[in-house]
Amino acid sequence: MTDRVRTVELGQFEDERAEVVAQRLEDVGIVWWSKTSGRLARTLFAGDWGTRIFVDRSRLEEAQRIAAEALEG
Repeated sequence: MTDRVRTVELGQFEDERAEVVAQRLEDVGIVWWSKTSGRLARTLFAGDWGTRIFVDRSRLEEAQRIAAEALEG
C-alpha cells in the first residue's frame, strides 16, 4: 500500500466559504488542499473568482455532502 493520495477538484468557492468547507473537511480527516488565485489572475480571468478545493478522490462523495451541508448553514 502507498501513502500517495490522488486528489480531485471538489469545487470553487468564495474565499470565506472555502474556509468553512476546509475546516469541516479537516474535522472529519479528509485530505484536502486549495488553490487561491492572486488579484491579477482574478482581474484578468473571469474563471478564477475564488478558491478551488481539491480532496482525496476516494472520499469525494463524502466531501461533496460535507461541502453542501457547510454551505447551507
